[in-house]
Amino acid sequence: MNYYELLFTTIPAEEYQQDLLINALGEIGFDTFEEVDFGFKAYIPTADFDQEKLDEQVAMYKDMFSFSYEITLIPQKNWNEVWESNFEPIAIGDRIFVRATFHHPRPEFPYEIVIDPKMAFGTGHHQTTSMMLEWILETDFAGKKVLDMGCGTGILAIMAAKLGAGEITAIDYDPVCFDSTIENAKFNGVNNIIALCGSKEVIPDEQFDIILANINRNILLDQMERYGEVLKPGGEIYFSGFYETPDLDIIIAEAAKHGLKYISHKTNKDWVAAKFVN
Repeated sequence: MNYYELLFTTIPAEEYQQDLLINALGEIGFDTFEEVDFGFKAYIPTADFDQEKLDEQVAMYKDMFSFSYEITLIPQKNWNEVWESNFEPIAIGDRIFVRATFHHPRPEFPYEIVIDPKMAFGTGHHQTTSMMLEWILETDFAGKKVLDMGCGTGILAIMAAKLGAGEITAIDYDPVCFDSTIENAKFNGVNNIIALCGSKEVIPDEQFDIILANINRNILLDQMERYGEVLKPGGEIYFSGFYETPDLDIIIAEAAKHGLKYISHKTNKDWVAAKFVN
């Protein structure tokens, strides 16, 4: 699979304005982002790239701040070299250390997650992923049946497994993410993750104790009814991939229609991760 790299230059945009662009790009198939000086890089499979959709998504921000972008083709054979050169290990507090296969382990952390940096989104670097990991640390997963929607690299499912979750179903529509989740589960010695490729239509007709859904606002709204159907009474669901304003109120209102009650949320640079119960 070949990718396009779009280098966005956003001078003198504030960071939250860059995040608006990133969120808009995520809604049209861009799946990996990297912060650089004076902007960011966004990546999308060439087969998913649509110039007209891109123009429509970014047009609304042209009056808010100045930005420009350049497009470069990244052949598949060069992708790992690009990704590995920019992948740095991260820590979630003093409890989780996320590293690539080529980094040295840090045994002083209670939990370590090893992620092979391919094209899959979800390495822990983005605020939404790190907040979801924080929620996971605060949650009792022992023996619980878990659904991870939009699993990316499988990082959240892997962490749930390390905290004692029972059967875990991890779903992503991207075949690269599907393969990455399986591979990363093996790297971490996790054998209780069932990976599925697809969207809400492949969610099993089962009942889950905990649902993790780090996607984006529009997809969450589209899938909310299905979440309500498969979450056990008293079960917990964690949403992320959207902004505090105006997205959180929209998510809360839609969730309420399907029996999901808002409990609380975390914020990081205007991004939100929120807890609901059934």
